[in-house]
Amino acid sequence: MSAQADPLWQRLARLTPARIGLGRAGAGLPTREVLKFGLAHAQARDAVHTPMEAAAVAGAVEALDLPTVTVTSGAEDRATYLRRPDYGRRLSPESLKALSDSAGEPVDLALVVADGLSARAVHEGAAALLAAFKPHAERAGWRLAPVVIAAQARVALGDAVGAALKARAVVVVIGERPGLSSPDSLGLYVTFDPRPGRSDAERNCISNVRPAGLSFELAAFKLNWLLTQAFSRGLTGVNLKDESDRLIEASIPDPVIGPR
Repeated sequence: MSAQADPLWQRLARLTPARIGLGRAGAGLPTREVLKFGLAHAQARDAVHTPMEAAAVAGAVEALDLPTVTVTSGAEDRATYLRRPDYGRRLSPESLKALSDSAGEPVDLALVVADGLSARAVHEGAAALLAAFKPHAERAGWRLAPVVIAAQARVALGDAVGAALKARAVVVVIGERPGLSSPDSLGLYVTFDPRPGRSDAERNCISNVRPAGLSFELAAFKLNWLLTQAFSRGLTGVNLKDESDRLIEASIPDPVIGPR
């Protein structure tokens, strides 16, 4: 019996976007599955190579009554960005100067929206994520810097942004490396006391933020929990474990996401 015809595989396949129970056509896959794989591969490639529409992203964020500023990394184009990850981890000299000159009093939080490896994820999800997070920040009374829209950016670019804006913490909302079933996934990277030279071990990450993954509302809830703990404990990274699920499991209601 082929995997496709097996009722067990059919039930399992309905529970996951993973490629299981595809069936067989002789020694190979059915034509429809080959075509679906080709489409998914093309969507992943498009997610990586499509440039971010920075003006459109900024407009969507500003519609939330959040001011923005646009910066670029040290990678002058997409090809350079993909070949030289280190260039994407630092601000261009012009952007660094502009941020430093515009910085006023210290702030609690800098938010960075970065294209990363999926501009599609940013186009489709960044504003929705910030809309879900904004009520948390307002309730906490955190002082926010203007939202930084960063092109050709890697996660570590947030360290330079946070330092330039005198922020206690930085959150980088970035397009994640697309898989063959998730070209629209955002990652959220939280770093306390951001400054150039921070390592990935000093960050916390919330991943798979997308309509078919972790919802924007739940991601915002988790982000709020991590930031609250980061400000309280003075750290992020491997020494800060995400225990926000305990609140959900205990059915503690939240004003934004509601009772669980």
